Amino acid sequence: MSERISKAVVFVVCMCLVFVTTAQPSLPKILGNDMVLQQKKPVPIWGTAGPGEKISVRFKQQIKTTVAGADGRWKIILDPLTVSAKPADMTISGKNTITLHNILVGEVWLCSGQSNMEYTMRKNSKVVKTDSSADSPIDELKRARNPNIRIFLVTSKNLRAPDSLHQGWSVARDSALRSFSAAGYFFAKELYAKLHVPIGVISSAVPGSAIEPWLPGTIKAGDDPTVFNSTMTMDSSEPGKFYPTMIKPLAPFAIKGFLWYQGETNCFQNETIEYTYKMNLLINGWRSLWLSQLPFYYVQISPFYYSKNKGKYPLDEETLPKFWEAQTLAMDIPHTGMAVINDLAKSPDDLHPLGKWEVGRRLAQWPLAKDYGLKVIPSGPRFKKMSIDGNKIILQFDYTGKGLMSKAGPLTGFTIAGADEQFFTANAVIEGDKVIVSSPQVTNPVNVRFAWREDAQPNFFNKDGLPAIPFRTDHSLKFEPIKF
Repeated sequence: MSERISKAVVFVVCMCLVFVTTAQPSLPKILGNDMVLQQKKPVPIWGTAGPGEKISVRFKQQIKTTVAGADGRWKIILDPLTVSAKPADMTISGKNTITLHNILVGEVWLCSGQSNMEYTMRKNSKVVKTDSSADSPIDELKRARNPNIRIFLVTSKNLRAPDSLHQGWSVARDSALRSFSAAGYFFAKELYAKLHVPIGVISSAVPGSAIEPWLPGTIKAGDDPTVFNSTMTMDSSEPGKFYPTMIKPLAPFAIKGFLWYQGETNCFQNETIEYTYKMNLLINGWRSLWLSQLPFYYVQISPFYYSKNKGKYPLDEETLPKFWEAQTLAMDIPHTGMAVINDLAKSPDDLHPLGKWEVGRRLAQWPLAKDYGLKVIPSGPRFKKMSIDGNKIILQFDYTGKGLMSKAGPLTGFTIAGADEQFFTANAVIEGDKVIVSSPQVTNPVNVRFAWREDAQPNFFNKDGLPAIPFRTDHSLKFEPIKF
């Protein structure tokens, strides 16, 4: 009997120890040392503790308190913060005390997608020097020492449990930077150069992933008969796989907006307008998670010989141009913007073009123009409208910036057709803010296409240095954004 009593006592003591251990404040991985908190917005701080445990959060001049719910969850909201590059500590107190060190206040962005967003600095750190006549590569990893740029790398597992080390954030340098998204880092570098405030970037990307795993929940063929029909196959893309483990746990961490670099996998699936609607679902879903109409900026995928890749889906030379068109249509979703990079690939044989420093820089032009009020042009020329004048077609564009230009020689990439829909290489001439297109082979022109080839690398830019968006005037795709 005494042995049974002794075992019972030991069991009760152990259970009490477990309760004491678990009934203390703990934090999600995204809250940690070296983090950047978003300025000018309410800032949620949250975690778990014992049911009914009183929690206090102290940061700068603010002290906020709350009580953990019956499920042990708690959350407080800090009042909007003023930008600060001076490191500060945050103290979270309950039955134990957690102190987070070296916290800055500035701008925070979440970047996601597939391999071109995941593409690490160790693969793409060398940039071309442009501030002297003798251009030479500079290794960004050797000179990245800015303590005001902070990075957080999401993996498929590191957000699943509370964190006791609080070391998920890092200053953007050394080994942490080597494993981080090159596009995300160079985006942050460009923002810092223009804004001079601390920048935090969270990268959550998976190579080879389609858009479906990043969508909230799941989607099925019958969810929207106007979009998802019986011809769509999504068995291999695992809808909703990454969202619950790599996106949802980040909320409600205060951020400024989203960056997205994905599409190659869906292009291999020969998608067009379906992808536009999936983008709409993704954007609305993520915005709903953060309860805010956050800006969403993305990259148009680069030239590649999709037609040479034989697989499950029938692909041809128009597969990629049609996918570009679908990506362009997503710009009609409110508070979005697209960076065009069709001039960066050295060869259409490379699905992962170098030059992520320029990808990041171009992505940054959108928030600099739309969210931070700088006088910059965020995009290259986008087709606006056309008119026919005899044997010529006159094209007008948005985002002309300082003016239209050819990067070298006569404009390339334009084709023109009459009513027979036979397209011929066109002569294209810039006249002011318009482009005049014609061909001696087409006396009664009806339509124009630009960069309508999977290997297109045309020379049509604005004088702000941004390439024009591929388009066709004979398209029939219609897209009505689903409202947030």
